[in-house]
This record gives sequence, C-alpha cells and structure tokens, in this order.
Amino acid sequence: MRWAVGAMLGISLNAMASDAPLRFVVADSWAMPMVQLERGRPTQGILYDMMLSLATQVGVPAQFHVLPRTRVQNAMEHGEVDVRCYAAQSWLPNQSGDYLWSVPLLFQRDLLISLQGLPASIDPAGLAHQPVGTVLGYTYPTLQPLFDSGRLQREDARNQEQVLEKLIAGRYRYAVSNQWTLDWFNQRLLPGQQLQGVAVLQEQNVGCYVRNDPQVPAQRILRTLLKMKMSGEIDDIIRLYTGTPESPK
Repeated sequence: MRWAVGAMLGISLNAMASDAPLRFVVADSWAMPMVQLERGRPTQGILYDMMLSLATQVGVPAQFHVLPRTRVQNAMEHGEVDVRCYAAQSWLPNQSGDYLWSVPLLFQRDLLISLQGLPASIDPAGLAHQPVGTVLGYTYPTLQPLFDSGRLQREDARNQEQVLEKLIAGRYRYAVSNQWTLDWFNQRLLPGQQLQGVAVLQEQNVGCYVRNDPQVPAQRILRTLLKMKMSGEIDDIIRLYTGTPESPK
C-alpha cells in the first residue's frame, strides 16, 4: 500500500515538474509589503505569497519575471509572461490583446503624503508650483490635470521606497504613496519623523489578469483566485504583513 501511495505521489510530482511554469510579471517599482526584491528576485511580500500560492494550487511551478514598470504591459502583449497581478482595468484604457480578469482581490488607497510639520489635510489643487515625488511609469488621475497645466511637476523615482526616501531627504515637500507602503515605511521611523497622509487621491479595487491563451490554464487560474479570496486566504496574507485585512470595497 505504501508503495502504491509513493508511486502515485511520484507520478504527481513528476507531472507538475514537467508542466510549463506559470510566468508572473513583477514590477521593479513595487516595495514592501507588496514585494521584497533581493538581487533582482522576489523573496517575500503580499503579492509574492499570493502568486506563489496560486501557482501551487494550480499545480504548476511559479516563475517570476522582474521588469521595469514601463515594460510590464508590453511583456504581457508579447506573451513573455502569463499573469499580472495588482492591476485595475481603469489603469489600462487602451489595453490590447485578449485577457481575462479576476474578481477584485485587493484594495489600494493612494495618498498624497508629507513630512510632519506641514498641514495634516490639504487640497492638492491649492498647492503652489512645486515638484511632487512619483513613481516612474505610474499614472495618477487626480494629479494629472495639475501636471498637465504645469501647476505641479513630477519627480520620478524608480520605485515607491525611493520616493519616500527622497521625501525624507527633503528633495520635495509632497509625494504619492499607497497606504500599505506608507505604513510599512513608517515602522522604521521614530514617531516624530514619520510621514503623514494629507489627502486621499484615489481608492481602487485591484486584481489579476491572465492571457487568454490555450497554453495558459486561464480558467483554472481564475477559479483558484476566486477560491483564495472567498476562503479568506488572501486576507490572511494581507494580515500577515499589515496586521489587518483590507478587502475590496
């Protein structure tokens, strides 16, 4: 009996090893608690844990492709990767290609932030001409009219953590960050040095989308993501890194 069970397990593992890997795209602009990148490879974080669990449950190996934010959609369109997570359809109004979207999985809140000592609540439209810390390749719909008019000026950094470090260093007075990264970054600072949110710029449900290709088990991926959300697994992963779950609203 043990031999039979062992043989079946061996067959299952060999089948999984022979399956094509599920290729996830990871933007190098992400920061903790979403993803920790070490030597160009993801090692931990909400999205890393979620994508690794997804591949395991689908029954294929996970493969992570770390790319600049500006190359992410191009890689999807050219079939270099199969799945992109932490995205919203509103971010891709001119999306080309055939894709299938998951249910909403995460909730993102973008904030305008500043050092302490500045007003705790502001209207971005009332700011005088000045630079604002932003991430290269990211879009900020609320601030875009102010960028277009020249009222505010983007000062791009490669990733979200660099944006916050430049704010601490005094390169500008205001920057944009999502709530999770701001909270994570503040953990390393003394209370009097912590950054503060001064305006909510956008609140957005985000999920994953998959290339609709016969070589990709798209429906199995989407069903698994739905199961992970409905079972509370994704909220548990969020809670592991943030202390509280924050579900799509």
